[in-house]
Amino acid sequence: MATTSRGSAPARRVIAVRGGVARRRRDRLAGEEPMEIRAGGPGQEAAPVAVTMRTPGNDFELAVGFLLTEGLLAADGVAEVRYCGLDDAEEQLFNVVSVRTREAFDAGLSRRATPATAACGVCGKASLDAVEVRCDPVPPGLRVAASTLLGLPDALRAGQEVFDRTGGLHAAGLFDAGGDLIALREDVGRHNAVD
Repeated sequence: MATTSRGSAPARRVIAVRGGVARRRRDRLAGEEPMEIRAGGPGQEAAPVAVTMRTPGNDFELAVGFLLTEGLLAADGVAEVRYCGLDDAEEQLFNVVSVRTREAFDAGLSRRATPATAACGVCGKASLDAVEVRCDPVPPGLRVAASTLLGLPDALRAGQEVFDRTGGLHAAGLFDAGGDLIALREDVGRHNAVD
């Protein structure tokens, strides 16, 4: 069974204009909030790495995925992920996620020229070399029927629950070679959905 995001879709009063006629009604909007990602290894205090705008939901996956795709974390390098325990004076709004790594975390590797955004994921990189994708190549031998490939966009769209309510989110999906949906994530940012 495919898992989907739990993205927020708060109901708000809006003014809808159709055919030059304005009327008030309730509508669902795609939610977006900032999330701070912190990371630290054994004996280290978790240090701020990035702040990204995201649709709340699947925050732990997003934090780890961000660190992986930025090349700051090995796939087997996560010891724990949790919402950050903030000072008693600060209200926990579940917008700070700490990733505890198995080995020492070098916060200096994570320096960006600007904060992460819900944009393309390239913004804030210091050089073109930093844009390089850090993914293993697909091993030889994988074969997917053309009809399966052509059916993937419709299968992805059919699973977009938050988009159905709001009409305003990107999605990324993971499918097996037979076209069965394994996981689907929705977010305001394409790269967030992928991360």
